[in-house]
Amino acid sequence: MEEQQAMERLEVLKKEIARHDRLYYVLDNPEISDYQYDQLMKELLAIEEAFPHLLTDDSPSQRVGGEPLKQFESYTHRNPLLSLMNAYGTDDLREFHQRICSDLGTEHIEYAVEYKIDGLSIALYYEDGVLKNGVTRGDGVTGEDVTANVRTVKNIPLRLQKDLPVLEARGEVYLPKASFAKINEQREKNGETLFANCRNAAAGSIRQLDPKVTAQRELRAFIYTMLHVEGAAPETHSQCVELLKEAGFTVMEPFISSDIEKICDYCQYWGEHRHDLPFDIDGMVIKINSLASQESLGNRAKNPRWAIAYKFPPEQGVTRIEEIVLQVGRTGAVTPVANLEPVFLAGSTISRATLHNEDFIREKNIRIGDYVVIQKAGEVIPEVVSVVTEKRTCSEPEFVFPEVCPVCGAPLVRTEGEAAWRCSDSMTCPAQVREGIIHFASRDAMNIEGLGPAVITQLLDAGLIANAADLYYLTKEQLVTLERMGEKSADNLLKSLEVSKTRTLAQVVYALGIRLVGQNVAKVLARNFPTMELLKAASYDELVVIDEVGPKIAESAVSYFAQGRHIAFLDKLAAAGISMGSAVEQTEKPENTPFSGKTVVLTGTLPTLDRREATALIEQAGGKTSGSVSKKTDYVLAGESAGSKLTKAQDLGIAIIDEETFLKMLNDR
Repeated sequence: MEEQQAMERLEVLKKEIARHDRLYYVLDNPEISDYQYDQLMKELLAIEEAFPHLLTDDSPSQRVGGEPLKQFESYTHRNPLLSLMNAYGTDDLREFHQRICSDLGTEHIEYAVEYKIDGLSIALYYEDGVLKNGVTRGDGVTGEDVTANVRTVKNIPLRLQKDLPVLEARGEVYLPKASFAKINEQREKNGETLFANCRNAAAGSIRQLDPKVTAQRELRAFIYTMLHVEGAAPETHSQCVELLKEAGFTVMEPFISSDIEKICDYCQYWGEHRHDLPFDIDGMVIKINSLASQESLGNRAKNPRWAIAYKFPPEQGVTRIEEIVLQVGRTGAVTPVANLEPVFLAGSTISRATLHNEDFIREKNIRIGDYVVIQKAGEVIPEVVSVVTEKRTCSEPEFVFPEVCPVCGAPLVRTEGEAAWRCSDSMTCPAQVREGIIHFASRDAMNIEGLGPAVITQLLDAGLIANAADLYYLTKEQLVTLERMGEKSADNLLKSLEVSKTRTLAQVVYALGIRLVGQNVAKVLARNFPTMELLKAASYDELVVIDEVGPKIAESAVSYFAQGRHIAFLDKLAAAGISMGSAVEQTEKPENTPFSGKTVVLTGTLPTLDRREATALIEQAGGKTSGSVSKKTDYVLAGESAGSKLTKAQDLGIAIIDEETFLKMLNDR
């Protein structure tokens, strides 16, 4: 095939595949079989391989994902992506309506009402009809350029179906419930941590550095508004939606009404029936339909005056406590759990709910056999709200907390000032051993890929390991005796174990599971005592003077290293080849950065960065993080829902920065 023929055929194939993508993913009305579609794609890929210079951004081949990225570039939005004010009941909606009527001087206001998709907000930028950028919302001013991942979302057009020279659109990337269930099922099989909900899964997927991983996640998108358009002049929001639909996007058909009571009823209806939808919603969005009226009302600093989000109240249900069982965690904490008569709530069947501790049971006056009101905390974790005392028969027995561990029979102890009872046998209690090994192998600790809870349980049950150190003495012959552990899986696990031997001292310290020593404290200890030998020999007085440590942590660390069984465990790890640190600094700390030698406290939820990412950036810039605010704190990095730490920082006059300022300080250094 000559180049001209290839060029012409590519254009035909791109249009044909794009048409079939729209029919399948947007209109749910396919015309051809999967096999026929695959043949078209196969032909396109073959031509692009033969003529790589003919590859364009709007090619359907871009949906499969390209090479992994080193990092996401920041991107300043051309138009700010504002957040919405919240309404938590119909009275709030009526107040919103009255204010709008007063501001516009009319009683007749037409509204557009849409689902509030529980996903990740995204901005799309098209030039000459071709997708140029896909950007996360971030803080509304600056987001992350995730274009490579956005191209893998099958119902986002790479080329518009309508002639629009410039288009800036906003929407929500989400994960359908069926895809979410499929992903978690696979992650459970692989021994990986399950996603908490569809929103977390969608956010994690769109921010993958490897677009090929994103392409496998079956993400979808609803596009619900236009931030800027050239080539059209819509007058209402509903006309914008129709225009987006014509351009090839999946849209939500808005409910249009001028009757605020009908709107209230519509919101309440979907609050009760939201689980009938194939995707998650966490509310409804109500906005003025007229674009002229929107412009007239304008915006506040972060919110438009012409729109509001109706948030659904937590769903509650009533069920009966059949029994209260006890679970023993990694640190020996004994947690009471209520086994419930199954009840369908917030999209899933609930049969268990944590009761936290003995004090919680007493404060709520919970008895076995009680009927209780339950809800999902944050729409995820089942919790007991209250007891339905009027349903009591007076035959419900009180729950008596045991004096010994329900797993190993060792005495339970309760430290003054703590709510939890703990098993006193931290080394041989089977429950603590299992949870301790799970923690040891976890991502933030030794990060042993392929070693999930199921495999760990098998190894323990088979008597192949008694503690985490035994992992490094396993053989292939032993591993292949486990159920569903073939030769390839055994080889991969042994490779993962070998790789884990090179983890940093901070990771090893965290993996030990020393009480009160989290990730950050482990890093602090590793900085101050760069070898395990130095850390083992550290005295209480040496530890307590270190920022981030304090009396309780110092006491816990000294107690841990004073026990012969722990020293024997460390010796066994060292003999297996685990890195125990180096007295010589491997890297030089950056100097002359805004965070060199500075202490930063993180509080609240940041728009785009999680705590792990923010901490890494601070440390790379020569700073350190702290879990508490003091006079020694230099900056407080505050996000949404920042609490008492922010208040204390304000009282002490400490510099408070948001994510945008933080990233700018890093980039300007």
